[in-house]
Amino acid sequence: MANKKGNRVPMVLVCTVCGQRNYDTEKNKKNDPERKTLVKYCRFCRKHTEHKESK
Repeated sequence: MANKKGNRVPMVLVCTVCGQRNYDTEKNKKNDPERKTLVKYCRFCRKHTEHKESK
């Protein structure tokens, strides 16, 4: 059976302020080869902070 995900790989987003791992998602490795940074809500900081992709 073929893999339907193709170039999609799992990634975990970590809050840059408190260091908590908040979000699990996927990204397309072909379109975004470098690490992503997104502004998302951190429930531990209780505000919108920058989240970076962890290893």
